[in-house]
Amino acid sequence: MKKVRITAVRQTEYQDLMAKYENPIEHTCDVRVGQQWISTDGQCPDGMCLAAWGSMREFVESLARGEGNFYDGWMKNPMSAMISCNDGFRPFSFYIETIGE
Repeated sequence: MKKVRITAVRQTEYQDLMAKYENPIEHTCDVRVGQQWISTDGQCPDGMCLAAWGSMREFVESLARGEGNFYDGWMKNPMSAMISCNDGFRPFSFYIETIGE
């Protein structure tokens, strides 16, 4: 199986939605832009946000098996995907790509 690198590339915040719908909270997300993890055998890497993993797991598992070309040419690199976590107020975008055996 191939190893898959997961890179946190951008976080967006929807202040208007937070103000309208979210209760104030002190701690939100520990992920930081530029942070990377390596998935071996399609498994969740240590330290990966479990909510984010839930959003990308199927893509990581497919890439680890050598599959790719999601949605018939969606990505310039067919062995990659751009996936966002499911936080509706401050989603993080993750670039996932194969890096070898």
